[in-house]
Amino acid sequence: MRLLDTLSWPMLILAAIALGLAPFTPEPHLWGKLKMLIAGDLTRLIDIFDLCLHGFPLALLAAKGVRTLANRDQG
Repeated sequence: MRLLDTLSWPMLILAAIALGLAPFTPEPHLWGKLKMLIAGDLTRLIDIFDLCLHGFPLALLAAKGVRTLANRDQG
């Protein structure tokens, strides 16, 4: 968890925006892959990898936010 604490907020926000929205046209990959997941069409390994790749910075951002809020409440 120390690694998560060393990551800066601006860097995580920038990575989440850049990878979460890339490519910007015609539709962000993350949005397209989430639609495929909901529809049950996310079956190819490359699509699953793509979802993980584009969603990882957003997951890190959420984890850092939860950790920051939990630490703030404790101390």
